[in-house]
Amino acid sequence: MKKKDIKILLVDDEPDILEIVGYNLSSEGYQISTAENGLEAVAKAKKEKPHLIIMDVMMPEMDGIEACEQIRKISDLSETIITFLTARGEDYSQMAGFDAGADDYITKPIKPKVLVSKVKALLRRLKEDKEEVTDDIVTVGDIVINRVEYKIIQKGNEIILPRKEFELLSLLASRPGKVFKREEILDRVWGNEVIVGGRTIDVHIRKLREKIGDDHFKTIKGVGYKFVL
Repeated sequence: MKKKDIKILLVDDEPDILEIVGYNLSSEGYQISTAENGLEAVAKAKKEKPHLIIMDVMMPEMDGIEACEQIRKISDLSETIITFLTARGEDYSQMAGFDAGADDYITKPIKPKVLVSKVKALLRRLKEDKEEVTDDIVTVGDIVINRVEYKIIQKGNEIILPRKEFELLSLLASRPGKVFKREEILDRVWGNEVIVGGRTIDVHIRKLREKIGDDHFKTIKGVGYKFVL
């Protein structure tokens, strides 16, 4: 996919941030649109279907966490990458971001060139997802994983998962019984370019246990996780 075809939605209530970030990314050739709060972000995301959303956390009317949760419920946006760009660097804030379905969490201040590099790393996933050769639909026990539509069917019930939860489940379920080390999970689900907190995997596993069932996921203390039938 060419840069001129990639759509990025910037969401921040500070006009200076929108202008600076927008300028640096548009200079790279990306299509840029903006929103000033979470409500506007959800509406624009539905209409424009961006490939990447870069969003602040603290905003009026609807904050970034709630906006992310709303966007993750929209099936047409299941492949949209969402990253937070915020001054909130606390662990609990980052965990809330990933819990809401974010793919990454970037803290301000950040140099424009570094941000552009991170954006390029995130967008590489679009290409990697298309190039990866896998079965489109996989049945594992009572779970049907549809990798094309990013959809889970369990006992006849459709379950909508945020992008990273889906990718984590897809990875673990690809080899039932195999123990995936934490380092391998981070590498294959989040990528080497992205730095995430140590609790990120744990948060996503907890959410999967709530939605899919606790008995499908086993923790191997100090090592990683495995999917069990």
